Amino acid sequence: MTTLPSSLAEAAKAVLLTNNAEEKARKSLETAAHWSNGTIVAIGISNPPDRPGRPEKPQLLAPYDVPRRKINRGTAGRIALLHALSHIELNAIDLAWDIILRFANADLPRAFFDDWVLVAGEEARHFKLLSDRLTDFDTAYGELPAHDGLWDAATETRHDLAARLAIVPLVLEARGLDVTPMMIDKLRGVDDDISADILETIYRDEIGHVRIGKRWFVFECERRAQDPETLWRDLVSLHFRGDLKPPFNVDARNQAEFPEGWYTNLMAGE
Repeated sequence: MTTLPSSLAEAAKAVLLTNNAEEKARKSLETAAHWSNGTIVAIGISNPPDRPGRPEKPQLLAPYDVPRRKINRGTAGRIALLHALSHIELNAIDLAWDIILRFANADLPRAFFDDWVLVAGEEARHFKLLSDRLTDFDTAYGELPAHDGLWDAATETRHDLAARLAIVPLVLEARGLDVTPMMIDKLRGVDDDISADILETIYRDEIGHVRIGKRWFVFECERRAQDPETLWRDLVSLHFRGDLKPPFNVDARNQAEFPEGWYTNLMAGE
């Protein structure tokens, strides 16, 4: 019989330290279920690892060294896309559990942990959908190189909850809302409706994730008596390497309650 972790923090740490990707996703879903049904109740405190556990594959390269392939009627481009998205979702599992573990002692309401456990479970489902789809092409997650840029964002913001919320959900995940509809259209254009439907599911969930990030960013700003838009722009300028580039999916961002005025003037050096 498996012994349950004594707290959500301990469970989060166990997920983070898991090396095998499929096992990490399974533990994420299992822990989310235990939290939602009340078999894990205490939030607890535990020291977060500097880095999450990772499988031996994929090989991690610098972002500019990862080969890019176009989506076409062959399979190589679609495999590359699905693999890259699988890698993003694996990182997203760790990012969700890391925010729970790292800020468990930050005097946050239980609803904060409810929201991020929900996110962690959905990211695990996304990974499994993509990983399973890769098997339809007789390949698997880990067979292509990937990069470690997403975890760089976690390291950059490990000291500050507001910075973490500003960069991960409100820059990186919001960018996913901008680019995913184009990927869906390209997949449908080559008659890959199965992959396109998976991305539709991810897209709908990610709107909710950005909304959650915005909600708790505003909460944290209110605790600090700081203006949310001003602080977000300051934190992005400080912690995000690069520009916020249009086109923006304003409709999806509006659904996530992410105001257009925050980001439209903070791009390309403006």
